[in-house]
Amino acid sequence: MTPTGDRGWLRWSNVIPRPAIRLVCFPHAGGAAASYAGFANELPAQAELVVAQYPGRGDRFAEPAVEDVRRMASSVSAELLTLEPHAPLLLFGHSFGALVAYETVLALQRSGVRPVQLVISASPPPRLAGGGETHLHDDDELWSIVCGYGGVDPEIAADADLRGVLLPILRSDIRANELYEPPVNPPSLDCPVICYHGIGDPLVNESELVEWGEVTNGSFSVRRRPGGHFHVFSAVGDLLEDVFADVAIDGLRRRAVS
Repeated sequence: MTPTGDRGWLRWSNVIPRPAIRLVCFPHAGGAAASYAGFANELPAQAELVVAQYPGRGDRFAEPAVEDVRRMASSVSAELLTLEPHAPLLLFGHSFGALVAYETVLALQRSGVRPVQLVISASPPPRLAGGGETHLHDDDELWSIVCGYGGVDPEIAADADLRGVLLPILRSDIRANELYEPPVNPPSLDCPVICYHGIGDPLVNESELVEWGEVTNGSFSVRRRPGGHFHVFSAVGDLLEDVFADVAIDGLRRRAVS
């Protein structure tokens, strides 16, 4: 990832002089911009990958975490609006990042910018998001819960020093997620929404995902993939091919099939 000089909210995996589209990704709880490094080589030609870097991790490790989804979204949207040259935006949020992505689309729309698509993964719809007391557990309980979801490499899970680094970040993000309150009478999104569900995901009730369709005036679909809660980090090429399948943008060439 290429950090920005002022350590702002956006990081680039690839820089395209005149991108046909920008894929803007939002990490899960505890995740950093580097979580999406594997996406860079699987993009269509002329697609630029931009990832949100939340405070408290990566090259923003020394910064205090932000525990407010709406504040995070406001900061990301403000930076996206300054990017030159302008390019269509496709937002992709996984788990906790899905809420940040959703709120970012709302913020962009308030500024007159309409993304071409919102892709969310592994998250209940806004009305049913929030709530819970996981962030109140002690360190041992919280670490055990998080590792049980499969998002922590076993070598990292066994490393006491790394655990000490990651736990405060995880707790902050989980707190932000659990304290999230959906907007009251929000405007409908003016873009299509795709909702991905990892089969067997213990954190998401699949039957509730249809409600994501109520946030948009555009088309909506739920798509199932193997891999549980962290399905987005396996078969990445297939995932991105599906994400971009219905995006009609001039100059966007599909990924070559080897």
